[in-house]
Amino acid sequence: MFNTIIITVLFILSISIILSSIRVFIGPTLSDRIVALDTIGLLLISFVAMLMMVQDTNAYTDVIIVVAIIAFVGSVSIALFLERGDLFERD
Repeated sequence: MFNTIIITVLFILSISIILSSIRVFIGPTLSDRIVALDTIGLLLISFVAMLMMVQDTNAYTDVIIVVAIIAFVGSVSIALFLERGDLFERD
């Protein structure tokens, strides 16, 4: 029963990733695309965590940490780019 629930959650997460990817490609504004990319990052973290539960292992914790760091750094850099127009301060 527990495996059936996890497989159902994996299927729903897969559909959510596909829908978010569509929003990234056809998003009307840049901010919609940024939010969709952040959502994809969170969904990937959830997907890998569910895979860890299915396989009953802790082998993918490094993958989760790396995806979280990349999603955070990407969000911060895009926010800086939108705010200032460039990523680096110039004197």
